[in-house]
Amino acid sequence: MQKLEQIYEGKAKKVFKTSDPELVIVDYKDDATAFNGEKKGTIHNKGIINNRVTNHLMKMLEKEGVPTHFVKEISDRETIVKKVSIIPLEVIVRNVAAGSLAKRLGLAEGTKLGRTVIEYCYKDDSLGDPMVNEYHILAMGWATEDELKLIAKYSLMVNNFLTRYLKDVNIELIDFKLEFGKTPDGKIVLADEISPDTCRFWDATTHEKLDKDRFRRDLGGEEDAYKEILKRLLGE
Repeated sequence: MQKLEQIYEGKAKKVFKTSDPELVIVDYKDDATAFNGEKKGTIHNKGIINNRVTNHLMKMLEKEGVPTHFVKEISDRETIVKKVSIIPLEVIVRNVAAGSLAKRLGLAEGTKLGRTVIEYCYKDDSLGDPMVNEYHILAMGWATEDELKLIAKYSLMVNNFLTRYLKDVNIELIDFKLEFGKTPDGKIVLADEISPDTCRFWDATTHEKLDKDRFRRDLGGEEDAYKEILKRLLGE
């Protein structure tokens, strides 16, 4: 398969056409951003770690019954994925109060929630990815009622699996962001990535942050945190 011209560049990834119109190549970058791109920096080898962690988790999720866009990892930074049209929603799944939820509701960070919470944000950097609810989504036609039910179902399946799996490596899954896409035949699949960029991972014993919050909050040690996730999940 031939890698052709670049068709997209985001904050963390580049996407390239291939000689197969149904497949694209995702190339993960070391660029780090926060606050909708206002804060910028670099985390050494972040792209390699996010690529490998994402693919590892997506392969496991496929076995759990969650369809994904993953096809094949072709290098440390590059993966072949199915070409999908991204549904313009960020799906945020929360188990513990942290970040914007803690701030918004005046909760102490680390407060265990009474049940898992799903939030939706409209994907638009220029608007600051505003939070929306099911009524907005249906009114704007971003997804149908059935699609939204399926997205919520898959999101909870991801949460249930990841929570169990990460517990075995002494990581508490605080919250995470998912994105979904539609294949040309209309099938909804998990897309984007699952990595320390998109998840809050805390050491279950010490509550040390092992994710992008270290960069976001100027805590330092982000390279070591990302390496620690790779080590615990893939033994490297």
